[in-house]
Amino acid sequence: ATQAIGGLVSITGARDDMPGGGPQKVGVPIVDILTGMYSATAIVSALLHRERTGEGQHIDMALLDVLVSVLANQNLNYLTTGTPPKRYGNAHPNIVPYQVFKTSDGSFVLAVGNDQQFRKFCAAAGLAGLADDPRFTTNTNRLRNRKELIPLLDARLREETTEYWIAALEPVGVPCAPINRLDQVFAHPQVVHRGLQINLPHSTGATAPLVGNPIKFSNTRIEYAKAPPMLGADTDHILRTVLAFDDERIQRLRQSGIV
Repeated sequence: ATQAIGGLVSITGARDDMPGGGPQKVGVPIVDILTGMYSATAIVSALLHRERTGEGQHIDMALLDVLVSVLANQNLNYLTTGTPPKRYGNAHPNIVPYQVFKTSDGSFVLAVGNDQQFRKFCAAAGLAGLADDPRFTTNTNRLRNRKELIPLLDARLREETTEYWIAALEPVGVPCAPINRLDQVFAHPQVVHRGLQINLPHSTGATAPLVGNPIKFSNTRIEYAKAPPMLGADTDHILRTVLAFDDERIQRLRQSGIV
């Protein structure tokens, strides 16, 4: 609901006139995650303030506030023009070509960020004439003539495989990437090297596959000591140590179905 109220759904998804078009939510609870991250930053900042001044303070965080604040370039697209942004699906609203393209065996992301990269892309793709076409020489012109340019690129990119385009474009400095499934993500050499999947022994005797912390400190090693507990596994410990309940009181709570 917050994604909808805050405008994120309105700018996510393909145009209404495209197959599968219409507003879409983001595939993970991104607002909740970002609110947690902003909250962590706020807590650290408040602790620093307390350390320096001796004064504590209340932190007020709201999902809607965070969502509105992270709409980034789409906010400025609206605030500087007064026109609500349109949905462009997998395309970028301000940069062309910067979107998903189909290949002969799948799809990949092409992210041409500036005019020099566009010239390099055209040379690598055998489309050098497009780099000199007045309609496409600058990003402003490419943005204006998006409808004419994209079909020309689409026809060429469909002729080769995803692997072909990645191999052709990466060495010349044209940003691009395959669209990996999660099995491919966790098998990716960089993901493996960074240790983003961890496996911990679980109380059931099985192994719990988990995702590691992305933060890497130069001096402090993050340790993973315990897998997530079973439901209620720590209830007695919390009642005894945090709330100082005795066995009799805990038993009454259990008999009454409270815990």
